[in-house]
Amino acid sequence: MKEQIQSYLKSRVTTLIPRKPSLAELRRGANPIPALRVINYKQWLFILSAFATFTWEAFDFFTVSLNVKKLSHDFGVPAKQISWGMTIVLMLRIVGAVLFGYIGDRYGRKISFLINLTLMMVLEIITGFIKTNFKQFLAARAIFGIVLGGIFGNSAAQCFDDCPAEAHSFISGFFQQGYTLGYLLAVIFTRALADTTKQAWRSCFWFASGITFCLIVFRALLPETDAFIRSQKEKAENNDNSTIKDIAVAFKRHWNMVIYMVLVMVGFNYLSHGTQDLFPTMLTNQLGFSSNSSTVTNCLANIGAIFGGLTIPHLARVTSRRFVIIVCSLCAACLIYPWGFVHNNSINASVFFMQMFIQGAWGLVPSYLHALAPDHKTKAFYVGISYQLGNLASSASSTIESSLSEKYPLYDENTGQTVMDYGKVMSILVGAVIGYLVLVVFLGTEGRSLTDGVGETCDANNEEKLESGSLSDSGYGMKEEGVVLQLSHQDNSSEETTV
Repeated sequence: MKEQIQSYLKSRVTTLIPRKPSLAELRRGANPIPALRVINYKQWLFILSAFATFTWEAFDFFTVSLNVKKLSHDFGVPAKQISWGMTIVLMLRIVGAVLFGYIGDRYGRKISFLINLTLMMVLEIITGFIKTNFKQFLAARAIFGIVLGGIFGNSAAQCFDDCPAEAHSFISGFFQQGYTLGYLLAVIFTRALADTTKQAWRSCFWFASGITFCLIVFRALLPETDAFIRSQKEKAENNDNSTIKDIAVAFKRHWNMVIYMVLVMVGFNYLSHGTQDLFPTMLTNQLGFSSNSSTVTNCLANIGAIFGGLTIPHLARVTSRRFVIIVCSLCAACLIYPWGFVHNNSINASVFFMQMFIQGAWGLVPSYLHALAPDHKTKAFYVGISYQLGNLASSASSTIESSLSEKYPLYDENTGQTVMDYGKVMSILVGAVIGYLVLVVFLGTEGRSLTDGVGETCDANNEEKLESGSLSDSGYGMKEEGVVLQLSHQDNSSEETTV
């Protein structure tokens, strides 16, 4: 047993960079253009629909976090109560992930998308008409949590269903930046609408409902993905229409991979929410930034995030996903001090690079979850539920930071008032989360071979191999009894260890 554990730990190092790529391979791996050329027009429409929907989910969520001060004033409650509204959204997303993940795998990505978006549009309109009743606002956000919870799983599944394998790394980074772009758009339109119109934050939600309607029309004009159609034909040929059975069988065979997916997403979600949810509040309440200055800093943070998300994930083609995630996390750790404690003009540079590395790692999440998910029949369900369980675990991040900040008061000499040290609290939380994420990913696995190495393509039989428990790539394969983990490396050597 001791030798097996030692062998397993050793393999965690060797699989970070499975082989030394040649200079020509590095050049090909760094250039995403050839891979993008193989994506056809129809596939691009699916990708853009998924990207736009994910973007608008993030816009809705961050509209609240960017207007905490205004919401607190309008509803007559402290900022900590408003942050509870964000917590409820994160907590109830798991319900949406289960519900809409099932609908997406059973009835199709399209119908799940349309139900999701229609409910989101209605709730955005209703939220704008809530006047002073804070309980009504919390109720609306709670339902929002369920609706928004179904978007990531179906969006990611639609994005990768028909996407050529060699383009997965870049498209993963591109798709994930919908979250960042949503944040950036929320910053811009908060400044343009909430800060300048009589209806303030309400006008942001009404504006959002109009865009959501456009997304409904866009998705309604597209068909189902080819991968889902093939899956339905396969089920019909095998006389198997039980999605619940498929979900149960997949979990029985691959329960440890599902648990690993959740553990990874706990770390990623804490890292994201820990650095973003209360950052705007820190700028305005602690540092006294004006609306214009806060907008500029938040925009720079999101530009850095988009840049990192579009460029860094593609490097996984010449190393591994785990290697890129670990390196990005460690680089982000080096920036904690200037980001959280050095509050002068340099904060614009520190937040740019902090979010660049965080989103550089996050950019691999859609592809990574897609590679780890048990099988194509339940992909939307398990990708969505692992993502949202991570959100559930991190749902209290903003409330934790708001509560802990009260224990670290600062005296503002300019106003003579006491303000909270949000920077210190966020730095402590982020440091702990990075340590956790690095450890979990280091001990984890790579998943299916979705062109991790240059020149490799996704084996067409990977799904079949996974079903039979003999998936052989730089990732994983599990025997049906679920207690033996077989690690297979690109040099074709392998070992087994009991887990």
